[in-house]
This record gives sequence, C-alpha cells and structure tokens, in this order.
Amino acid sequence: MNFYAARQPILDKSKKLFAYELLFRDSIDNVFPDIDGDEATSKMIEASQFNMGISEFTGNKAAFINFTLETMEKGYPEMLTPEEVVVEILETVKPGKKLLALCKDLHTKGYTLALDDYEHKNVWAHFYPFIKIIKIDIQQSSIDDIKEVLIAIKDHPHIKMLAEKVETYEEYDQMLQLGFDYFQGYFFAKPEMIKTKTLSPSQMAMAELLYETSKTDLDLNSITSVFERDVSLSYKLLRYANSAIFKRRNEISTIKQALVILGSGELKRFIGLMFAVTANPDKPSELINLAMTRAKFCELVAHDIHAPLDVSIAFLTGLLSMIDAILDEEMASVLEKLPLSQDIKDPLLTKKGVMAAIIKLVEFIEQAQWDKTTLVMEKLKLDKDKVVEHYNQAVAWADEQTQPAP
Repeated sequence: MNFYAARQPILDKSKKLFAYELLFRDSIDNVFPDIDGDEATSKMIEASQFNMGISEFTGNKAAFINFTLETMEKGYPEMLTPEEVVVEILETVKPGKKLLALCKDLHTKGYTLALDDYEHKNVWAHFYPFIKIIKIDIQQSSIDDIKEVLIAIKDHPHIKMLAEKVETYEEYDQMLQLGFDYFQGYFFAKPEMIKTKTLSPSQMAMAELLYETSKTDLDLNSITSVFERDVSLSYKLLRYANSAIFKRRNEISTIKQALVILGSGELKRFIGLMFAVTANPDKPSELINLAMTRAKFCELVAHDIHAPLDVSIAFLTGLLSMIDAILDEEMASVLEKLPLSQDIKDPLLTKKGVMAAIIKLVEFIEQAQWDKTTLVMEKLKLDKDKVVEHYNQAVAWADEQTQPAP
C-alpha cells in the first residue's frame, strides 16, 4: 500500500513551525472532492500504522488530521498517541450529545482537539472546555464573523485561534493583530514586500559558485579561488568534507583536496543548500525546508524523465524555485543578480519546459491539488507510485538536513 499525502505547515506567531496538517488519500486516482471522508480517514490511519509512521512524515511535529463523527466513534484517533495527532473535527460534523461525549473522553485522555472551518453557533459553547484550537477559514469568514468568535471564546483563554488559508503577508499581519496564535497557508512562501536588496559578499561568492557548478565541465581552479576568497565558506566546506558521512581515513586540509573528495554532485548540493540557508536568516526555517524538499524531489524525478535531464541542474532549479520568497524579491530581479546558467533561469522565469513542469508538479503535491497532480504526471509520463515515493523521500531528506546539530 502506498502512502499518498501532502503536508501543509502550520506556523506560530514567530513564523516558526508548530505542526503540519496532513492530507491523506489511498491513491492519487482517488482524491476528488466526492471521496467519502470516513474512508479517507480510515485509509490514512491504516497507512500510518502499517506503512509510514506519522512522526516520520512530520519530523516529530504534531499532525492535524481530519476526523468525521464515525471515525471518532470507531476510536481511530486513539490509534495515534496524543503527542502525534491533533484531532481535527471536520466542519461537516454537527454538534450534539454524541460528539460532546467523544470530545470529553478524548480530552480526558490528553488529546488536543480542534474545530475545523469553524462557523459560530451558540451550541458550540458546550464544547469549549474540551477544545484547544479553533480554525477559521479567513477567505470565507468576514472580520465581523471572526470578531464574533473571539468574543464568544473570551472566557476560555486556553482556546487558541488558527487562521487558515492565509495567502498574503498582509492577511497574516491582520490576523496577528486580531490575536490569532497559529497560521496556515502560503503567505510565508511569497515575498512579504518588494524591495531591492544587495547580496552580501558571502552570498555573492555562493552565487558565483552556483554558476561555476552549473557548468558541464567544472573548472576546479576557478572554484577553489572563490572558496579561498571567503573564509567562512572555506571553513564550512572543510567541515562538511571532513564529516563522518564520507568515511575517510585521513582528514582533509586543503580546499582543492576537499573539492576532489566531494566530487561534482556533492559539491553542487552543498553550494545550493548553503546559498538557500544563508540567503535570509529572518525567513521561517520551514521555508528553507520546503525549498530543500523541492530540490531533492526534482533531482529524484529527473532520473525518471524520458528526455535527458541533468540531475544536478534539476536539484538547483528546485532549490531556487523559492529564492524569491527567501529573499523577499521578485524572481526576475533575483535571477538577474545571480550568474546562473540559462538551463536554471529559463524554467523559473518562463514557467515552460520539462523542468518547469516538475516544479509545478511538486507545487501541486504541496497544495494537495491531486487532480492537477495527476494531469502533470500524465504529461510527463511519470509513474504515480514512484512520484509519491520520491516526494516522501524528499520530505524525509529535507527534514534530516535541517535538523539542528546535536
């Protein structure tokens, strides 16, 4: 059984990762809006138990998972631990005595309960003592609607508000001012403001390295020269080349020696990640994680494309597909400053070609737009199961790369 899922980040007030909402289905063919909610949740629980653990997919962060009344009655939430799951009660579930009893029981057992796409009704007040999170779809709710909810829960300070479908920085800021605690949507993946920004000397060095390593034939002397002009980069390269993953007997002591040991593929990966991580330290770490996931996904999928596709270029293109969001600047403006090959620039600017289609594919997976995902896979003649496997591998790899050092 394959594990079909997308995860959508939920951030706190500081734009730090709080949890993920997981959107599961049992296959990419079976994901249209008319799918039965009970079946979807059942398949998700089965997958999490017997295929890939929830914690593996969420990097040990809590997972918001949708539950219907029937799946709650069957005890499905208790197949996961209170630390693993936030029980998200679907908006289609009507408040009643049966649901109230289930909420009381789960609350007593330590589970966190959330109301999804909440629309205020007085009857929900009976549930407030057992609910910890209320989710509001801000695209469907007016400011007056939201204020009505805030007034209704004022005597229940334990309830946190989560703004869903936050698409812009302005929306995030508005909800923050209203007192929301958590935020879900793609606001963090878009520029917060348009401004001209110069790159630091270290970033310029990495941009130069990105260009050098995107060439078919690497010029070892030119690359060595760039590293030697930047002490910080040199230190990080030597430290990386000396790490245990390369299993060498002798330590590396020169830049050129490190470059030879790493080889072109590993060097390209190192440079790309270094550029993304240091480009804007004020951005949410989840944004960097998402860029890394895209990079690895593009690299893995490039192996399966029938037309020849350079996997190193695929990796860098996927990584840089979010550089506008990382630097808070328009993509065209960012790429104008970076000495990159056209093989990388063109897909990002024109949105055309095979590489651009792969990036669009991963975007649709991130957003759980499964019908569009299927269309792109068919266009690229990709095997659906392999695509899902590549995405899961990319998520796990990115999580591993961004874990803090012990």
